[in-house]
Amino acid sequence: MPDNFTGLIVDQKDGTVAASIQSLDQEQLPEGDVLISVEYSSLNYKDGLALTGKNKVVRSYPMVPGIDFVGTVEASQSPAWKPGDAVISTGWGVGENRWGGFAQKARAKSEWLVRLPPGMEPRIAMAIGTAGFTAMLSLMALEDHFVQPNGMETVVTGAGGGVGSMAVALLAATGYQVVASTGRSDTGEYLKMVGASSILDRSELASPGGPLGTGRWGGAIDTVGGDTLAGVLRTMAPGGSVAACGNVAGFALNTTVLPFILRGVNLLGINSLDVPIERRRVAWQRLAKLLPADLILKMMRVVPLQDVPLLANEILQGRIRGRIVVDVHG
Repeated sequence: MPDNFTGLIVDQKDGTVAASIQSLDQEQLPEGDVLISVEYSSLNYKDGLALTGKNKVVRSYPMVPGIDFVGTVEASQSPAWKPGDAVISTGWGVGENRWGGFAQKARAKSEWLVRLPPGMEPRIAMAIGTAGFTAMLSLMALEDHFVQPNGMETVVTGAGGGVGSMAVALLAATGYQVVASTGRSDTGEYLKMVGASSILDRSELASPGGPLGTGRWGGAIDTVGGDTLAGVLRTMAPGGSVAACGNVAGFALNTTVLPFILRGVNLLGINSLDVPIERRRVAWQRLAKLLPADLILKMMRVVPLQDVPLLANEILQGRIRGRIVVDVHG
């Protein structure tokens, strides 16, 4: 295989961050015991931040963003992997403090990789990506706290985005009655196709209210944070749990202790970066089982690497529905 390959580089000069497609050399890749020929990556909210230089997501420059990738092992110094193995990488700071998936090659640590589930196409794996993985971890956390499909409604906030739409699909596939909360009026039919039983305007959750409201939700997956999460907490039913996995509405949480001490509500933090490998494997096995390829195809679109910089602002502004899969050879 040739040592030169194409990648999307983000660099900083005089305080300005710019992205460009460049020819790269294999020697520029970070250290790691597995060399991967990348097939697809995906565009995530964090990638949008990296490409635009916001929130100091990138720890050092130059950087290849792309927090996800799927590909084939080209060379391995680890007994865990051999050339030809199909692998998935998510998390571990890839695309933030070490080069990521927006390139035709990547180097990773063997213990960070999981095997592509049998029968799953690489592009489907990246349509799921960190978004679906995070949604699956959120569902597993709810199950760990005894939230079950028992007839009560489960709400997903930011449902039109990548994590949100994956959460809706996973919950619906597991038998939950899912209410999709969104501020985008054009996503209603899409979210019902994904599995939502009804649509809730985000203003109903984000609007100011008292410390407790009517206890409606048996469970919740919140991808938004801020006032929306506060609204979810005060309207949880007794014993309900909220899996919090996003902060697009802000880092601050203005709430009270009353949902926790009067209703026994659980607030569960979801970190998808450094998840132990066994839980990663379980999550991907369940993703492969619960999400049929024909549904994922309706939730995704594939773009070439050169289109990624143009889409960065769109994902930050909440204008992308579902999932963007990046063909690094396109």
